Amino acid sequence: MTFWLDLGGVAARSDNQFPARERPALSTATWTGRVLTGIVVVLLFADAVAQLVSLPMLRADVEATGFPFALSPVLGTITMTCVILYANARTALLGAILLTGFLGGAICLHLRLGEIGSPPQIISLVLGIMTWGGLYLREPRLRTLLPLRA
Repeated sequence: MTFWLDLGGVAARSDNQFPARERPALSTATWTGRVLTGIVVVLLFADAVAQLVSLPMLRADVEATGFPFALSPVLGTITMTCVILYANARTALLGAILLTGFLGGAICLHLRLGEIGSPPQIISLVLGIMTWGGLYLREPRLRTLLPLRA
């Protein structure tokens, strides 16, 4: 199939059977969602790496929560898996659900320790909000499924 394309007064002929689709300009919401997602991914990726390599400086903090330090690589693997799923567009929803469970567990752990309103709880809460906010803003299908109404 042959078609003609007008390029600002210059006609160009294309014999391409599959013309390039026009991509709509990305909205501010989409870019904001991508930035929020990037922040969440970078922070949780760094946390996962620190747990995977079992940094000695984290020993006291991990053991203060009641977890043996030997479980750090396991927690790092879980975190890394959730982050990879969330960063991939095809599995982002599953990743967001798993991250919600993981961050909710962190909030619950610190609540059990009597650390109400502690920095780790607030960080986990903010990361959870950013996780879903980023996904909501960058994924139009999620906005269709869960529309915000005034």
